[in-house]
Amino acid sequence: MEIHGSGLRRILLLALCVSGIWSAYIYQGVLQETLSTKRFGPDEKRFEHLAFLNLAQSVVCLVWSYIMIKLWSNAGNGGAPWWTYWSAGITNTIGPAMGIEALKYISYPAQVLAKSSKMIPVMLMGTLVYGIRYTFPEYICTFLVAGGVAIFALLKTSSKTISKLAHPNAPLGYALCFLNLAFDGFTNATQDSIAARYPKTEAWDIMLGMNLWGTIYNMIYMFALPQGIGFEAYQFCKQHPEAAWDILKYCLCGAVGQNFIFMTISNFGSLANTTITTTRKFVSIVVSSVMSGNPLSMRQWGCVSMVFGGLSYQIFLKWKKSKRVEKKKQKS
Repeated sequence: MEIHGSGLRRILLLALCVSGIWSAYIYQGVLQETLSTKRFGPDEKRFEHLAFLNLAQSVVCLVWSYIMIKLWSNAGNGGAPWWTYWSAGITNTIGPAMGIEALKYISYPAQVLAKSSKMIPVMLMGTLVYGIRYTFPEYICTFLVAGGVAIFALLKTSSKTISKLAHPNAPLGYALCFLNLAFDGFTNATQDSIAARYPKTEAWDIMLGMNLWGTIYNMIYMFALPQGIGFEAYQFCKQHPEAAWDILKYCLCGAVGQNFIFMTISNFGSLANTTITTTRKFVSIVVSSVMSGNPLSMRQWGCVSMVFGGLSYQIFLKWKKSKRVEKKKQKS
């Protein structure tokens, strides 16, 4: 899906990618928050089976990626075999499930903020396990992000926001988010390893393989195990069609968002994608605060600014590094 062309064409394509990622994931965030806090139907029941969203998302993305491969893929044979994704599929099933379950215990802005601090476990593992030395500016980025998340967690949440949560429990909610990040780290590393071993593997192949195993694992967890909640979730959707419709829209947003992410990376690189997705997270918090009734205090907005200030500085450092690499290549 790589597109070449004039400057105007690339600007229009970038605008399309930005609007696609923002609209898909911001609306998905609204739906995710709705499903975790809303009371459905005359009986005013909550949708307690948030892990079911992972199964639904895996199935929709599996079908979506298969269609995209048939329409766009030029790789043919030579990509990674479907069975190579089995281990990454496990962590990709458990990690996001923990992130979604966290919404029972903390607000959506708190969850987005916590999940934005991916650099913290990466740098901790790099320093403690691999002995990697980071630069002083990189430590500043981490300090801003870690400090912002920590202070935000310690500040008092408004009673209006707490009243919307199913089971308010901040320590458990944040713990689930950081476990989500840890599992995501393993998933990303495994995907990189697969891509390195099978260079002809395309983004859609990875999406297909990951969601195939995600569907298998989630089906086993939801329907085969004694404590599985799949049948309960199905019955809830049958009794509350509004919730089923929200789940379908949630899954379609994820699939469409993935489409624009792959388009952005293939045409503009991972740095542009990181910039777009980081700003999207900030906008998601603003939307949640204004539209979904999760008011933030001035101190909490200060913490949000700290986190996204650190992330923005990190993007700037990556941009400077990429420019240095380009100059070295030009000289050589």
